[in-house]
Amino acid sequence: MIDLYYWPTPNGHKITIFLEEAGLDYQIHPVDISAGDQFKPEFLAFSPNNRMPAIIDHDPGEGRGPITVFESGAILIYLAEKTGRFMPTDLLGRKTVLEWLMWQMGGLGPMAGQNHHFVQYAPEQIPYAIDRYVNETNRLYGILDNRLSGRDWVADDYSIADMAIYPWIVPHERQRQTLSDFPNLERWFHSMQARPAVVTAYEKGAPWSKRSAVTDEGKKLLFGQTAAVNKKA
Repeated sequence: MIDLYYWPTPNGHKITIFLEEAGLDYQIHPVDISAGDQFKPEFLAFSPNNRMPAIIDHDPGEGRGPITVFESGAILIYLAEKTGRFMPTDLLGRKTVLEWLMWQMGGLGPMAGQNHHFVQYAPEQIPYAIDRYVNETNRLYGILDNRLSGRDWVADDYSIADMAIYPWIVPHERQRQTLSDFPNLERWFHSMQARPAVVTAYEKGAPWSKRSAVTDEGKKLLFGQTAAVNKKA
């Protein structure tokens, strides 16, 4: 059994997609990031960056006790290695999957996240910041579109790279992107969207999605963090 500490954000959806694709037993523990659940001592004990998702694997095998993993990319790699699925074992194939996973972790996720912040949440509209992150998101969509030319999946075979990237494309309209501008990406997006495990993963998050709107108090928690604030929490 895997305990998944989760909220229905792109990073949270990555993990439910994998767990559904692999058919692993898991239980969701909601971490309401607008209410400050990520600062609770019991959560910080195994997720020291006060971010979800995080997991506790109660059956890691080899006679070991429970294993905790935080950071969504690390969780995907851990689960892929645990199950032997969705990541090649040959050197070149593994390298390619990890490249595109890191592309999402270091590029698409942070840039789209800043896009979301300045377009939707910032208390004032700052045209330079909006243009900067909307344009960078657009550039990254173009990179992905080029990569998907002539191939069904990001790393040829379906992998954790696809699972990591897809949830960050789902809010493309909020990111001020038009999928039809990227035909290869659009085709891939609809292929992902139709996968039964992906459908189920998003359904699992639906009960919390309805109450995941960020309040003014939640914005203070999410966007006002410093070392001092985190230490106090």
